[in-house]
Amino acid sequence: MSTGDFGKFADAVAGRPSQASRSQASLSDETPVFRKVAVLGGGGDARLLAALCLSEGADVTLFSAYGAELDAIRTAGGVTIRGEGPVGTYQVDQSGLPAIATTAELDRAVAGAELIFLTGPVHKQRTYAMVLADHLSDGQVLVLAPGRSLGAVEAAWLLRVGGCRADVTLIEAQGLPYWTRAAGATLHLTACAPVPAAALPSDRVGAVEGLKRFLPNLVAMPSVVQSGFADGSGLVEVPALMLGGPVCPDGGQAIPEGATPLPERDTFRALIGARHGDVIAALAQERRAVASRFGVRDLPDDQGWIDTYAGADVGPMSRPVPDIGHAVAYVRCAVVGSLVPLMSAAALAGVAVPATGAMVTLASAALGGDLANAGRRLDGIGVTAQSIDDARRAMDQIASGQLVGGAR
Repeated sequence: MSTGDFGKFADAVAGRPSQASRSQASLSDETPVFRKVAVLGGGGDARLLAALCLSEGADVTLFSAYGAELDAIRTAGGVTIRGEGPVGTYQVDQSGLPAIATTAELDRAVAGAELIFLTGPVHKQRTYAMVLADHLSDGQVLVLAPGRSLGAVEAAWLLRVGGCRADVTLIEAQGLPYWTRAAGATLHLTACAPVPAAALPSDRVGAVEGLKRFLPNLVAMPSVVQSGFADGSGLVEVPALMLGGPVCPDGGQAIPEGATPLPERDTFRALIGARHGDVIAALAQERRAVASRFGVRDLPDDQGWIDTYAGADVGPMSRPVPDIGHAVAYVRCAVVGSLVPLMSAAALAGVAVPATGAMVTLASAALGGDLANAGRRLDGIGVTAQSIDDARRAMDQIASGQLVGGAR
């Protein structure tokens, strides 16, 4: 299956409308100006996005279904940014002032929003896609941040299964402009490297350009197939956070006995030693082999993936080391949303990926649960055949009514 064939399938998942039936707002040569934004989630990434959008003059609503998250944000009175981002305090729920509006009512949060961010790990993004199906309107743009591998295709499939009839665009962004380290209500930011992003349907590249107003480090890719294979989060994050000790030592500087390491050298990059690099290289080689079968060949080299997802050794553009709770969440999400999709694509392409399979098995044993079956698999989003024509026929049998993308 070529990247063109799979790209056609991805567009079919989104129910890409014909040229005649598309609305003027969704034409590919237009760059929209997003004035009303909804951010779904109350974690660090969600608060960062809300602040970034408010800093650019957008009308922002932040939704969370969790009382503790909303209480913490409201009690703090705002989102405070320090470090490399737009420094300042962005107030919440203040009338008459530019402020982030908070709500626990999903329908009101997305009503009228031109841009909707789906944040959090894969399982939360899946939930949002399902529950949003009845609440979306023509012309809205949904952003999965981070989308990881084929997140937009899965979200489109779930929207269709949920009965969505609106003509919407999905964007799969493989990261945000900053890494965050939370200290109470304050987010300390360090800048990230450029990350790939793509729209579904693939001809709506104008939406990606419009999104750069808030996420300036996005690099537009021709399709979610290419942005999905370019996602190197799993091959960097899982080895870095799972492997350590004498057999696989980290890459930090040797510390004399009794000495204390400098806080500024406590970075994600320092978790990666030479043997971690060997594991990353094996995972990267498998990813390139599978991608090539889909016609995708212009992927980063090993060092490029490490630079993007591990950050710098120290100083600007260095990624903080996550606490244990966030580390577990990152590993689980990277396996479910990055490594498992690669295994699934490999099975369809007939390519062996033993290193990727071993990391999935190791993470499942350590974290509990069958992450391989819980992951984002192609057969779970309608790709159950060996040919694109069979897959599209299966889609036609499953889908009904007006589909995501506006087809009737």
